[in-house]
Amino acid sequence: MSGQSITDRITAAQHSVTGSAVSKTVCKATTHEVMGPKKKHLDYLIHCTNEMNVNIPQLADSLFERTTNTSWVVVFKSLITTHHLMVYGNERFVQYLASRNTLFNLSNFLDKSGLQGYDMSTFIRRYSRYLNEKAVSYRQVAFDFTKVKRGVDGVMRTMNTEKLLKTIPIIQNQMDALLDFNVNANELTNGVINAAFMLLFKDSIRLFAAYNEGIINLLEKYFDMKKTQCKEGLDIYKKFLTRMTRISEFLKVAEQVGIDRGDIPDLSQAPSSLLEALEQHLASLEGKKVKDSTAASRASTLSNAVSSLASTGMSFTKVDEREKQAALEEEQARLKALKEQRLKELSKKPSFATTDTSPVSTTGGTISTAPAIDLFSTPSCSNGAVKMESDLFDLQSTFQPSMQSGSTGLPVATAWAGYSTPQAPPQQSAGGGLQVDFESVFGAKATGSNSLNSDDITGSILKPTLAACSQPSGQQPEKLVSDDLDSSLANLVGNLGIGNGTMKK
Repeated sequence: MSGQSITDRITAAQHSVTGSAVSKTVCKATTHEVMGPKKKHLDYLIHCTNEMNVNIPQLADSLFERTTNTSWVVVFKSLITTHHLMVYGNERFVQYLASRNTLFNLSNFLDKSGLQGYDMSTFIRRYSRYLNEKAVSYRQVAFDFTKVKRGVDGVMRTMNTEKLLKTIPIIQNQMDALLDFNVNANELTNGVINAAFMLLFKDSIRLFAAYNEGIINLLEKYFDMKKTQCKEGLDIYKKFLTRMTRISEFLKVAEQVGIDRGDIPDLSQAPSSLLEALEQHLASLEGKKVKDSTAASRASTLSNAVSSLASTGMSFTKVDEREKQAALEEEQARLKALKEQRLKELSKKPSFATTDTSPVSTTGGTISTAPAIDLFSTPSCSNGAVKMESDLFDLQSTFQPSMQSGSTGLPVATAWAGYSTPQAPPQQSAGGGLQVDFESVFGAKATGSNSLNSDDITGSILKPTLAACSQPSGQQPEKLVSDDLDSSLANLVGNLGIGNGTMKK
């Protein structure tokens, strides 16, 4: 079966409707296509593990759900995706898997749809067991053996005796689960199992490197251990020799399927005389008769063994460094390709050149400082007629009518729609009346007090008129307030004057 099935498309569409981008990507990475998960989908899921707002349990559950499928392709690719995230994703993904009591329950999985399904089901069961063991190892030691610091000051080289004797068996169990995958070169027949084998191959190198450094630390401490510790240590070393043979066979398969010889480390066997020296030391602690051996001979044997194992460790380190360098070069090539693609996209877009009058131009013409047109202003006349606004402000400074301090005591209205108290006492005439100069205020003579129309006291006060635009420039424009206002105010002031005169008498 090749290509995405209708089921794959429907499942992806369902997650598109629900808005779950993570679940949709999981479905795309685990389709029915007989090929490994696509890199773009794996990269996106790795990015998700580094985002704090992504729900890691939901991501893991989506992968577990895909392993319940009946197709060996979907299940196998789900395991591969999970393994890829455990190796390259954020550590909190592995932490969550380690916190679960069970991961993959595929010990009885069998795809009966065809002959290839039968064959691949065997490797699915083995592969799921290794991933379970990898998570259990993390739960027991709280770190990943394939990611620990290595070298003279590494984790396994600096571990004390008690912890070392408890930790090395955990590595051995994980190594056993990995080697139990037990695939031959002629069984790597499709892209799915090939992707799984590559991940196992990389894990085997790093895992065995940690295993090797733990054994070096064990040998350096062996002749100073107690009898029970020596017995445990000797058993661990014997198992190590067995697993070294198995890992050599596993690496041969990698070489047969086309992996570069430079990516495969060289394994150096420790001298057989070391095992004999270890056994004799334990026998001596148990009180058995052994051949006499000097401290110098034991030290020489131990030094040779440690040197051989150290050279193996250096070989693993070189392979690991080479892989890191290849990954770095691949990332740089990807970034370069993205940069070139971006430059091509920008070159296709039209460029907008700036002119001398452009506000973004840094050189050339100056920016225009002309005032902007006010769309809501009142149009002015071409002959220089006075605007309404200026007239109102002129009235404020000129119109200060004065009253006698004892006349009314009322405030006077101003052009600011407010009231002010009279500031100076009025000038009285000989007859005791008030003298109000309306000409200085309104520019016209006040009419007689008898001309006030009682029916129109306030009718024309709020009716200002603008000067006509067609009148000559020498002619004075009409005022804002009509003559009726003049006569009304004059009559009012006159009546107030009469009243004051009566009160004085």
